[in-house]
Amino acid sequence: MPMGLPLALTMGEPAGIGGEITLKAWQAERCRDRSFFVIDDPERLAAIAHDLNLDVPIQTIAEPGDAAAIFATALPVLPQPVAVAVPPGRPHPANAAAVLGSISRAVAAAQAGTAAGVITNPINKKVLADAGFPHPGHTEYLGELTGVAHPVMMLACPGLRVVPVTIHAPLGQAIGALTSDAIAAAGRVAARALVEDFAIPAPRIAVAGLNPHAGEDGMLGREDLDIIAPAVDQLRAEGLMATGPLPADSLFHDRARAEYDAVLCMYHDQALIPLKTIDFDHGVDITLGLPIIRTSPDHGTAFEIAGQGIARVDSLLAALHLAREMAGNRAQRLERKRERPALAGN
Repeated sequence: MPMGLPLALTMGEPAGIGGEITLKAWQAERCRDRSFFVIDDPERLAAIAHDLNLDVPIQTIAEPGDAAAIFATALPVLPQPVAVAVPPGRPHPANAAAVLGSISRAVAAAQAGTAAGVITNPINKKVLADAGFPHPGHTEYLGELTGVAHPVMMLACPGLRVVPVTIHAPLGQAIGALTSDAIAAAGRVAARALVEDFAIPAPRIAVAGLNPHAGEDGMLGREDLDIIAPAVDQLRAEGLMATGPLPADSLFHDRARAEYDAVLCMYHDQALIPLKTIDFDHGVDITLGLPIIRTSPDHGTAFEIAGQGIARVDSLLAALHLAREMAGNRAQRLERKRERPALAGN
């Protein structure tokens, strides 16, 4: 994957902070060789820039390849008009088609090789559901768009990577959905991504227990013995360095984090609480197992502060930088694969 390709950024929910942080990201990145383009409504972005007094020239482009040439002087925008101009914090289901169109076009650009990866601005799941959207979140929709049945979510910040086995489900349903096969499948995808996207040749994966003290040998619940331990055994049998189930309450302090490269967590908050506690502003949401690279800020639409000019851009910048790093790692790995046959033939 050529490193000169721009990254594709989606609009996210128009009533949220996506537009504001997009403008601020361009201001932060414009002087670097890290171009991106956004699939959004140019008039909407220009209005946000005006209202928030952000000095960001907007320039429409016809195709992703136009982004690099203008990035230093203007934010490149591939037009995706919204149906309704909404005030900050007041979403409208009529804009769902534009929000989803922005995502699908970004994915198509990455699949076509005209974008190095996809970064998604935050969406509002309830608004999309009200418009008939059948998926619980980005992860599942990206799987549909790319033909991947079981994409895997990873959350990352400097010093910690976590992979929730169950994602957007009520806790009772999440526990009921845990199976050895699902845990092992998430471990395989995570291990492969750590090698290919994070350049870790021999990844170490810790597997969190579900119950207090990882079940205390069955005294505090048998899920750790009957479901999680067999999955860990399966991963080890396949040659992966997996350990667990381990008590979740002692997995995330400094010394423990030095012993692994990622943690498989059994449910959403078991993964996100430690990550957001350690580094709330720089967390990145990553979808593993896709043929493309996808990252996202690890926060929501923030309706309560939309339009006030106070949204922090840190997480979006981290998502942009990590996507670029992952693209570079994939490109280098592919280049090494191409070189091996040539060397073997000499």
